[in-house]
This record gives sequence, C-alpha cells and structure tokens, in this order.
Amino acid sequence: MAARPDARVPRHLAIVMDGNGRWAKQRFRPRTFGHHAGQKAVREAVEFCLRQGIASLTLFAFSSENWQRPPSEVSALMELFLKAIDREVDELHGNGVRIRFVGDLEPFAPELRERMEAAMARTANNAALNMNVAVNYGGRWDIARAARLAAEAAARGEFAIGDIDEQRLHGYTCLADQPPLDLFIRTGGERRVSNFLLWQIAYAELYFTDTLWPDVDQACLAEALDDYARRERRFGRTGEQVAG
Repeated sequence: MAARPDARVPRHLAIVMDGNGRWAKQRFRPRTFGHHAGQKAVREAVEFCLRQGIASLTLFAFSSENWQRPPSEVSALMELFLKAIDREVDELHGNGVRIRFVGDLEPFAPELRERMEAAMARTANNAALNMNVAVNYGGRWDIARAARLAAEAAARGEFAIGDIDEQRLHGYTCLADQPPLDLFIRTGGERRVSNFLLWQIAYAELYFTDTLWPDVDQACLAEALDDYARRERRFGRTGEQVAG
C-alpha cells in the first residue's frame, strides 16, 4: 500500500463500536461474550492510532440509551469496565495515552467513578494520544449541557447572552480542547450516528462497515483511512478552490 500523505491522516477519529451482541449470537454465546471479545478490537484501534500519529480517538462505549438494555447486560458491562480499567491503564499509560471518560458519570457506582477518575488523573499529562471513552454519553446531552453552562456563565456576568455564538458554545462541549472530528466510523452494518457527537460530526467524513466490532483489526481501520484519504473535503468551498 502506498504511503499516505500526512495531511490525509485524520487528527480525530471516532468509532461507534457496534456488533458485539450479534458477533456473540453467531457463535451461540451470550451477548456479554461479544463485549469481552470487543476489547481486543479496542487495543487494535489504540495501537493503530499511535502508529498513524492520530491525535484523538473517541470510542462510544456506553450511550445514555444503553441503560434500557436488560439489567443483566448492563451489570456485566459495568463489571467489564472495572476490569478493563484495572487491566489496561498501565499499558496505556506506558504508551503515553491520555484517558478521558466523557459523559454524565454521576449515575455510575462510586467504585467505578473512582477508578475512572484515577485513570484520568494518572494519564493526564500524556500526549501521544487522547483516548476519549464516551460513557453514559449522548450528543443531545452534550449540546444541552454546553448550552446550560454557557447560560450559567452569562448569568454570572462573564459575557452577554448575545455573545453566545457557535464558537463560544463549542467551548463548553465535552471535546472542545481537542482537534475537530475528521472521521466517524461505525461498525456492524448500521447506517446511523445514534446520537453520538452530534455537534462534532458537522463536517466529519462518515464511514460505515459491515464488519462486526470484535472482528475489526488494523487492516480494517487502514481501509477506512484509505477511503478518507481519497475524499475531497471542501468545507463549503468549491473543488477548484480546494485544488488551488
């Protein structure tokens, strides 16, 4: 495969990790088996981003709607989060990965929140890769929260309400300190964004694959980047302007 120009590598990659349950069902195993298998794909994605020089990776691990799943599955996912943090944080820290959990963390059990906060504090100064794990996250929640925080700041007299524009509101969103989202990948064959990064996705390139998340490897991610590299990103300009 020909070398890819650096300018064509996304600075920020987001992934909806879909298909764990179906992967397990194909093997006549419980859905939790698929969630465990999906951890290998997470490691593949992190390693791929480090190798490619991608600055930020945002993974949709648990949406605000996922609380509606069977209690047994939610409980198993919470246990999986705990074990994954304990098992993976040392290696991620050693590779210079900064871990951030984005979303409303309040509903999680105190033990899990403490582990999340400890992982974030331990890796806060790392700079090789921003790894954002979206948990109890929703794009509408992110926008509503940003609007509330901006309104509260205006009420404190920090600026006038009329000064709230796109740029100022963006500063209150969860990923405001990171590069704009360039490439959005969804695995598992679905063609929707499912309330993920609604603000950030405005000018992102969308890539959908039928591959179920546990089967995603670096070759699959490389195909997505090759597709991204062939696209012309105009941001409202004409093709001639971009070429010039």
